[in-house]
Amino acid sequence: MSRLLPLPGNDLLAQVLKGVDITPSHQVYLPWRRERVKREAILQEKAGEKVRCLTCERRCLLKEGQRGWCGTRENFDGAIYTLTYGMVSSLSANPIEKKPLYHFYPGSVALTAGSFGCNFACPWCQNWEISKSPPDPLRSRFFSPESFVQETIRWRCQGTSISFNEPTLSLEWSLDVFKLAREKGLYNTFVTNGYMTEEALKLLKEAGLDAMNVDIKGGKEAVEKHCGVDVEKVWRNCRLAKALGIHLEITTLVIPSVNDDEETLRSIASRICRELGPETPWHVTAYYPAYRFQAPPTPVKTLEKARQIGLEEGLMFVYIGNIPGHPGENTWCPNCGSLLIGRFGLSLTSFKLKDGHCPKCGMEIPVIGRPPGMN
Repeated sequence: MSRLLPLPGNDLLAQVLKGVDITPSHQVYLPWRRERVKREAILQEKAGEKVRCLTCERRCLLKEGQRGWCGTRENFDGAIYTLTYGMVSSLSANPIEKKPLYHFYPGSVALTAGSFGCNFACPWCQNWEISKSPPDPLRSRFFSPESFVQETIRWRCQGTSISFNEPTLSLEWSLDVFKLAREKGLYNTFVTNGYMTEEALKLLKEAGLDAMNVDIKGGKEAVEKHCGVDVEKVWRNCRLAKALGIHLEITTLVIPSVNDDEETLRSIASRICRELGPETPWHVTAYYPAYRFQAPPTPVKTLEKARQIGLEEGLMFVYIGNIPGHPGENTWCPNCGSLLIGRFGLSLTSFKLKDGHCPKCGMEIPVIGRPPGMN
């Protein structure tokens, strides 16, 4: 059980520290280093006079007062605390297709929250304004797990999603949100780089994580060079997610000069097919210059080539992303080629599955759920 950091303060602050919900209009800023609510990290271990964080695979070893690589966890008084519990920098009701999750409750909407920080060093980050920033209470709102789930229901969403920055860094809050959301009949999703520890992933599953989209950013050398991590840990977590029964889809942001060569694309596709199963959806999406990376945008022909490679390697469902109106957005029957789910950008244009099967040839299609309002 995680514990709240006992800090002095006024009556409103005391309520927050006791876990009492407050309305978003009552912004609370702790006097200690400007952070809001600090909650003890659920995964950590003592290592002499230091403490090791076990939230992600960086496994930072922190001395007193030191923050982890992500900037969201700190050793305070001999224990690691998360600095972002309930700190929401970005909030929106997103179609599940935006995650992207194409085979999980298509046409539904998830209330999506982001915070601050990341454990990757990607120079092309599309959300760098928050992922490359330290926790900032002046740019965020506090949501207790209860208030976030209440908002999800009020906005008439079918589920929750932790996204925008790396959701693993919001582990403790996610666990509390997911448990409450599941009690209310909502689904729970993660859009992640997949670099959490195995212990963290298992806790997420136990709390109610239903689906995740994991970004496989490239081959071993490219990921180590640009992101500063070991991509094999990501593959390991993908295999674990499948074993745990978490619905899994893979995304690769296809970036010129980084991962757009045939060898890399073919390697990713073959590993998905071999290690995660040919039914696992693979999204090859268009990159656009952002943050500190100025390579030209991904040509559509490169994405079409990537999709063809995925199909040649045995994958049943390969999607082209960030190109609205492209036929590669749609779900086609791998057996007879019939159009099963039509899409334009983030919207469904048709849904023809009959009890989870192709209406023409009868092949079973691994899609969970149906669009809201459909029997």
